[in-house]
Amino acid sequence: MITIDHIELAVSDVDASERFYLAALEHLGLELIIDVPPARTRAGTRRIGLGSNGYPSIWLHGGERVGDGIHLAVAAKNRKSVDQFHRAALAAGGRDNGPPGIRHHYHDGYYAAYVLDPDGINLEVVFQGR
Repeated sequence: MITIDHIELAVSDVDASERFYLAALEHLGLELIIDVPPARTRAGTRRIGLGSNGYPSIWLHGGERVGDGIHLAVAAKNRKSVDQFHRAALAAGGRDNGPPGIRHHYHDGYYAAYVLDPDGINLEVVFQGR
């Protein structure tokens, strides 16, 4: 299994994206780990690292074009966490891009939900088990 160390996303509004990701993924343990002020970044915009256990695995920054076709999938420990993500993400302003459910076209244990973040990035939370 490949483990992704971190991912960095260019966003149009760091503050709005911070609120969205923290609200949508808080129940999975996501929190703000580091907040780099604009004066200390190459792009001159705020750069934040979100993660868990003190490690920033999702970085958000401004100052660059928001990418097209970005898909970020986060693993969940159970189906209930997928359901919680979907409700929390929609309440935080996300747009539904696929309600919680089995995705048989992947495999019979692939339970996922999809929400578009404030920039249209496809955020998925998935439990791959039974």
